Amino acid sequence: MTVDIQYACEDAGVPDANEIQFWVEFAAEQSKRLPDQAVEFAVRVVGEAEIQTLNQLYRNKDSATNVLSFPVDAIAGLPNTAARQMGDIVVCASVVRDEALRQGKSLADHWAHMLVHGTLHLLGYDHTRDAEAEDMERLEVAILETRGIANPYASPA
Repeated sequence: MTVDIQYACEDAGVPDANEIQFWVEFAAEQSKRLPDQAVEFAVRVVGEAEIQTLNQLYRNKDSATNVLSFPVDAIAGLPNTAARQMGDIVVCASVVRDEALRQGKSLADHWAHMLVHGTLHLLGYDHTRDAEAEDMERLEVAILETRGIANPYASPA
């Protein structure tokens, strides 16, 4: 598994490449949805202007958001020995930082959640329908809990 990491901004508390790679790989392995071939993921850490532009273009929402995922369909005709491109995860560093502060979460834990969430989207999980949302959230919580991170959807005590 390859995780290509791009830093397009600087912000306090952004995980290093090893941490980002760990969470993408861990979430992908825990999902049980990896194809039987080599895979590649891309993670891009961006500022608010870039994520707002992407959110407007692809979701018709004119605001910055925490994470966006852009899955790639399998390319027909490639040999099984070629790595399968899974897609891109775009994370806005300042939005993640501000959300963690506002929600009373550790920044590292919130980054882990955003990376797990984005990875699961690239593997076909979604939250547009209630049943899908429950399945995705349940898996996110389980993945994070195995590493000692509390349920990110639980209300703060």
